[in-house]
Amino acid sequence: MSGAVARLAGINVGSAHVQPSGDFGLIGLAVMGQNLILNAADHGYTVVAFNRTVSKVDRFLENEAKGKSIVGAHSIEEFAAKLKKPRRMMLLVMAGPAVDDFIEKLLPYCDPGDIIIDGGNSHYPDSNRRTKYLKEKGIRFVGTGVSGGEEGARYGPSLMPGGNEEAWPFIKDIFQDIAAKSDGEPCCDWVGDAGAGHYVKMVHNGIEYGDMQLISEAYDVMKRGLGMTYQEMSDTFATWNKGVLDSFLIEITRDVLAYNDDDGTPLVEKILDSAGQKGTGKWTAINALDLGMPVTLIGEAVFARCLSSIKDERTRAAKVLTGPTAKFTGDRKEFLANLEQALYASKIISYAQGFMLMQTAAKEYNWKLNKPSIALMWRGGCIIRSVFLKDITSAYRAEPDLENLLFNDFFNKAIHKAQDGWRDVIAFGVKNGIPTPAFSTALAFFDGYRTKDLPANLLQAQRDYFGAHTFLVKPEYNNDKFPVGQYTHVNWTGRGGNVSASTYNA
Repeated sequence: MSGAVARLAGINVGSAHVQPSGDFGLIGLAVMGQNLILNAADHGYTVVAFNRTVSKVDRFLENEAKGKSIVGAHSIEEFAAKLKKPRRMMLLVMAGPAVDDFIEKLLPYCDPGDIIIDGGNSHYPDSNRRTKYLKEKGIRFVGTGVSGGEEGARYGPSLMPGGNEEAWPFIKDIFQDIAAKSDGEPCCDWVGDAGAGHYVKMVHNGIEYGDMQLISEAYDVMKRGLGMTYQEMSDTFATWNKGVLDSFLIEITRDVLAYNDDDGTPLVEKILDSAGQKGTGKWTAINALDLGMPVTLIGEAVFARCLSSIKDERTRAAKVLTGPTAKFTGDRKEFLANLEQALYASKIISYAQGFMLMQTAAKEYNWKLNKPSIALMWRGGCIIRSVFLKDITSAYRAEPDLENLLFNDFFNKAIHKAQDGWRDVIAFGVKNGIPTPAFSTALAFFDGYRTKDLPANLLQAQRDYFGAHTFLVKPEYNNDKFPVGQYTHVNWTGRGGNVSASTYNA
């Protein structure tokens, strides 16, 4: 009798008599895994827990999981045997080879129609590959983004599932039950095929990079430009958190700036200014380049972290490179209002760029991304959750095929209202030697996006001059010499030949 048949009959598997009782199984008992299990148990699900280091299972059952509808497994075989069919099995392990390793360990104990869910920070091409690979074996794969950190996992994360859509009816109940809620709606919906879920999580993380960099630049302008104390800065963020910037990241910035060490010194002042990163922001920037999309703010946020990481070199440079000394003589209240608007406008640009990227990816990868649902998924539970996302949800619900957020009436008015203050803040930073790369690139994108004729015409002429890369002429100048849609090479000096090089569009 095969192991699968034996489990179905509820008879001995190995040395233990196993009767399937688990609604949901989770492998990986780090902080996120444990809290997600507790969350599911709170919602009435019986959860089977397993960990590569089996002693963690017993420790978890004896402590946090004690008295809850959580059962342990001490082997992959036992884990699979304790789950009702179709098995819903989630992996919360380190992204990369560990995911593939566990998939291979699970496969001998799986039956057709079972569901394997990867909830780690996997790169979306891996989820593309795993969806296809497991479908060929009759297994439904789901790659889901999970955001919200420890607290989100415990009390309601943002969940972004994608993969084999046949799995969605079987996991929809538990995913939407355990997800965060925003205005009564679960911050979870089906994202799209193959790696779409992890792709959306990747873009989420990229936007998170941008938001954090923008906030850090606002902090730097307040600290060095205005000479504000940490308590004054904390109070300012507290005020901002009651308006258009109401969000998780503004809230925690308020708390971080107000936190003092044992000696009464703000703790953040003692933290080394060298930022770490796990790669998801970089993935977003690389993919934007691959798709030819100007997602400049996320890219700049990644580079800002890279610049921060060369601390020793910057320390040496600080001794030999000079610039202006920051000095503020204006109306502080008015300037802080401008800074708030600069942060708001830059956030609008960042999200507009993020949705431009996802829109292009959907076409490139043949995904049907649900933009209103994506905005809803980010409204609660996740790191970038904010009141601002309610307006994005409304914009895409009113017009699902909206070309760009800046074409929406609400955001169009908001960015025009913010424009003067936004420019003043960046000019202040430039004049006073305070770097504002994210604020600046957001404004540069806005100015470029609203410009009908960019200087790329000169760039194209230069490319054709030195490399015969050809060019198109503007429609109003099409004639027999320059036909519609025809790439042309000109012998600019009279000395070159007439052979042109191939070209491509980014």
